[in-house]
Amino acid sequence: MNRILSLVRRCVEDYEMIAPNDRIAVGVSGGKDSLMLLMALAKLREFYPIPFQVEAFTLDMGHADGRPGMDFAPVARLCRDLDVPFTLLESEIHHIIFDVRREKNPCSMCAKMRRGALHSALKERGLNKIALGHHYDDAVETFFLSLIFEGRLSCFQPVTWLDRTEITQIRPLLYCGESMIRHTAERLDLPVLENPCPANGNTKRQEIKELIYELNGRYPGLKARAFGAMQRLPLPEWGPVEHRRRPLPEELGEFQ
Repeated sequence: MNRILSLVRRCVEDYEMIAPNDRIAVGVSGGKDSLMLLMALAKLREFYPIPFQVEAFTLDMGHADGRPGMDFAPVARLCRDLDVPFTLLESEIHHIIFDVRREKNPCSMCAKMRRGALHSALKERGLNKIALGHHYDDAVETFFLSLIFEGRLSCFQPVTWLDRTEITQIRPLLYCGESMIRHTAERLDLPVLENPCPANGNTKRQEIKELIYELNGRYPGLKARAFGAMQRLPLPEWGPVEHRRRPLPEELGEFQ
């Protein structure tokens, strides 16, 4: 956990993600990434020199196609243990997408509906930032997705100001590899929930994940170089400023 905390703090400082008295929502799906992000920010809150608040928000997607809904009681217990306020938001997003609209490519619409529901809840409660659980591998995969399927050099930004909602999105796990997160979550026995989404594991992103795994095995360090390229190009909002320190391949290599 100490290594996760160190990399999260470094990422937060490098991209100036936290300002004094921020009220930060963590979008907690119950997956390993969002649970690790929740724990990291809750721990960082205890010693970080800039004061900020953390609250957890979970969006219940409902159920579809006769599948049972999710039980978020373990997430609520973790939030109590971390002294983090927890809000469960009800929705019928899965039913709308899979039963009503019967979307063949549901991921884009699902993401938009999730964002809309979460951002509305944040505005109602006066929170100004939302922390998302995208990590190092997610960034590299998004870069390759954009290149291969869209012909663009693009990726989500470490910090994104959303002017329509006046909410800032931050991604503090960007320096943490997926394997590092998975191993740490297992070691801490975090209450990771199974994703019941019918589209889980059957997406273009999964194809790219498998491709990158194969290429990184053939050309060791490929992921580190791709991540570094995003900062060196730079992609919008990825460029280093004077104080910004990029993660070194040898620091992350063990967990790639």
